[in-house]
Amino acid sequence: MLMTHTTDKRRSFIKAGVAGAASLVVPGLLRAQPAPVKVGILQPVTGAFSMDGGFGRTGAEMGIARINAMGGIKALDGARLEMVFADARSSPQVAAQQVEWLNAQGVIAIIGGFSSSLCMAASEQAARYNLPYIVDVGVVDLVVQRGLKNTFRFSPGFSICTQAAIRGLLTINDAAGQPSRTVVFVHEDGLFGSGLAEIIKAELPRHGFDTLDFIAHPTPARSMSDVVERIKWLKPDLIIPSSYYDETVLLMRTLQQQVRSKGVFSILNGAASNLRFVKEFPLAAENIMDCNHWHDPHNPEGKALRRQVEAAGKPWNFNIAINYSDVLLLADALERAASVEHDAIINALASSTFEGHIMPYGPTRFVDGQNMGAVPVLTQVQRGDIKVIFPNEFSDARPNYPLSL
Repeated sequence: MLMTHTTDKRRSFIKAGVAGAASLVVPGLLRAQPAPVKVGILQPVTGAFSMDGGFGRTGAEMGIARINAMGGIKALDGARLEMVFADARSSPQVAAQQVEWLNAQGVIAIIGGFSSSLCMAASEQAARYNLPYIVDVGVVDLVVQRGLKNTFRFSPGFSICTQAAIRGLLTINDAAGQPSRTVVFVHEDGLFGSGLAEIIKAELPRHGFDTLDFIAHPTPARSMSDVVERIKWLKPDLIIPSSYYDETVLLMRTLQQQVRSKGVFSILNGAASNLRFVKEFPLAAENIMDCNHWHDPHNPEGKALRRQVEAAGKPWNFNIAINYSDVLLLADALERAASVEHDAIINALASSTFEGHIMPYGPTRFVDGQNMGAVPVLTQVQRGDIKVIFPNEFSDARPNYPLSL
């Protein structure tokens, strides 16, 4: 009996030693990998907004890749982020339906939407499931003014952008000796353009500008000839277009052929801060200014990300920078929540002070869903590239203004 007991002990010791050695050599053999954290990415990659939706998807993919390369969500035992993608198809109704599908797939949050109408529909549907929703662009203020506790906009909205645009316009106009006093505002006739027109109508006269006309156009638009004829007749110092990509390209190409002004100063324009426009129509794009989203051109990570995107043969765009940063924001919230429960993530986002992004923002501070640390910048197309011209702490070029007539 004694020999049998000794032999059994020796066998148990050997087995334990082999198991221990295996755990030292291949730890993953004895420890199951945590389940991936599913993140819903909702973008319109078909329809009218497909180009911007594609940019947004690229940014989200690269943000997820960065988090996973850095070891995943450490507070969740290194769980990796897994993208579950849904195409909003440039339709609010489809966006809401896709939220239903994403929720059924078990996503813990949704990022994206792009246009205000899509973000409105999608975030409201997500609120029914208390599903955290991070708006990437969607600038209409109402997006975060409906009392939805699940909805957060990391980037600046209408009010913040308009205030920054007017502040920037006054600064560069004053520095140049106030060459511009009369303005024509051209805008798309949807939720985005019409809402911005109302703000401009109230604000510009307070600062000494005479707005000669507000010219609305449909999206899509086949021609800008009538709009340009009206501008030719009014002869404004400054033209302010706020439209989506195709309509701005039409407008600027027609203006190039027929009208000269002291400047074109856009606000949240769909083409003025888009390098595709710059590359395809360099003469029409040159010197157009824009108050819009853009990355911090001095941020090393931002510069490296842009090089990575362009090395892959893709154009750089602000949607990429925003969605990349949105993923990092969500990852930071998951680290602090140490949970995938909706309430925990929502509370972590609401209390966020995240700074590890590539945007020209201060620390994140959400008030009723709006990041009050978010600011746009003024950009200008100069010699085939998009440069930041204001504010000075983020600028990498001086404004070329006024233009010679």
